[in-house]
Amino acid sequence: MIRRFLFLASLAIVLTAAPVAAAAPILPSSIAGIGDSITRAADVCCWYGDHPAQSWSTGGGLFDGISSHYERILALNAAVYGRNYNDARSGARMRDAQAQAQSAAAQQAAYVTILMGANDVCTDSRSTMTSVDDFRTQFAAAMSTLAAGLPAGSHVFVASIPNVYRLWQLFRDNLSAQLVWSLAQICQSMLSPFASEADRQAVLAREQAFNQVLDEVCGRYAFCRFDDYAVFNFQFSASQVTKLDYFHPSLSGQAALASVTWQRSWWGGP
Repeated sequence: MIRRFLFLASLAIVLTAAPVAAAAPILPSSIAGIGDSITRAADVCCWYGDHPAQSWSTGGGLFDGISSHYERILALNAAVYGRNYNDARSGARMRDAQAQAQSAAAQQAAYVTILMGANDVCTDSRSTMTSVDDFRTQFAAAMSTLAAGLPAGSHVFVASIPNVYRLWQLFRDNLSAQLVWSLAQICQSMLSPFASEADRQAVLAREQAFNQVLDEVCGRYAFCRFDDYAVFNFQFSASQVTKLDYFHPSLSGQAALASVTWQRSWWGGP
């Protein structure tokens, strides 16, 4: 009898102490996207320029095959309709994140996505990349601005930087890509035909260091969730890169980016 009592008492303690899966937060009624040309959906299809309606984050374009974070939320919460703010700017670096964070705070966004850093590694040369220390300081300032300015109950999602070395792997033997990269001077630190493999590996290492910074700084805030390197590790295909510049996501690339990030978001994970 005593043994049975002790067993039941121990079982009760274990069940009481067992962790309970946290419920997903309430769906937001507004969303803001912080980032660069990827979040602006630059050159996504058909003609050059920004196409924010096709953004993986805040896009609301019809019949484009992209289920953005905004559209996924809208399907479940009509209150978010029309409150999708794309604060990203093509060409932005992490030094621009704080100003974008101020915009998101002024908009009182209940959900903010961040995808930024590609332009900090994709520079004219290996020597002009942003330093890791500067990147950390700049991202920390943006996060501090969001922490101070967003309304209570807001959530932030931070995506890792896509693997720019994979672009080189996919298109290094493609003459059209090589010509476009050279003429438009796209990401010459990685994509220049004159860069050595040592140069490319140094760029890749810097990008990996940036992603670690994103993980570390985001982890300081309970309202921030990092994608656990899902975007960086995603093996995108050649068809998911636009043929306008052989650099930005195509329509199918934006769709894949939306899917990969949503699965790691506050509402789409397992």
